[in-house]
Amino acid sequence: MILDIVLFVLGLIFILIAGELFTNGIEAIGDKLNLSKNFTGSVLAAVGTALPETILPIIAVLFFAETGHEIGVGAILGAPFMLSTLAFPLVGLTIITASLMKKRNFSINIEENGIRRDLAFFLFAYTVALFIVPFENYPVKIITAVFLLSLYIFYVYLTLKSDSEGMEEVEHLYFAPKSENPSLFIMIFQTVFALVLMIGGAHIFVEGIKEISLKFGFSPLLFSLLVAPIATELPEKINSVLWTWRGKDTLAIGNISGAMVFQSTIPVSFGILFTQWNIEGLALISGIFAVVAASFVMVLSFASKKLIPIGLSIGIIFYLVYLYMVLTQNGIMN
Repeated sequence: MILDIVLFVLGLIFILIAGELFTNGIEAIGDKLNLSKNFTGSVLAAVGTALPETILPIIAVLFFAETGHEIGVGAILGAPFMLSTLAFPLVGLTIITASLMKKRNFSINIEENGIRRDLAFFLFAYTVALFIVPFENYPVKIITAVFLLSLYIFYVYLTLKSDSEGMEEVEHLYFAPKSENPSLFIMIFQTVFALVLMIGGAHIFVEGIKEISLKFGFSPLLFSLLVAPIATELPEKINSVLWTWRGKDTLAIGNISGAMVFQSTIPVSFGILFTQWNIEGLALISGIFAVVAASFVMVLSFASKKLIPIGLSIGIIFYLVYLYMVLTQNGIMN
């Protein structure tokens, strides 16, 4: 048990360091290439930090037979669930905390069209994946997977072409602290290094928390749905909290909402094609909770920028309810 706790803490430290390096590198690249804040946050940062939780189900499904399929499906479903019910609330609560400490304004500073576009794509794609795919009809599964992949390509195109503000002044690159204009190569190298450290840290973290969690009798699917994504989604959470604390809300929200679009199209397409994709029980409930939590943010984005932090925070209720349901079903809270 002591070794498991050490792995847990060590993995968390690696992820925290990687998150700081990654946000710094992504900001520098976005500024260097004159990319908008929307594209930098919703595509570059989102895809980069989504890699750990994308790799996990692919490895599980391809190399670990039936149990691997359960872990894979759980990890695929767990990512959108964690993003909408844990990552969004962390940003909302960070805004609330920082405003109470007089570190920033309570009103969120985002481009509403960007978050609405992201959430609209997510809600549509994830609803199709959860409720429309007949898991026994393979030709329809192929068509659905191709459709979702095409949908993500269309989303990237719209994000690149959409109106958005340019990058704000960025901090010095950690790998070139004395250079006013570091090369694109060193920026990319720092970002890739951060991703490698992030993935390694996530795997160490998962290994530690896996052994601890299995002692409580979690099934492979529920473990991968509820526990593993906490580690694999940490990059988004850490990056977004750092950006939010610094008042860079468009990057913070785009990092999460863009990852939600990615997770509801790319990994889901893989799951539809290579697993039975028979979503039911607590797995289905997690998907419903993710859709409802994201819908709250979407609705409040049309009301007021001062209400969006509250909408972001509401998702934590669904996470706690779901956690209670899982613990109860596994007899831990009986």
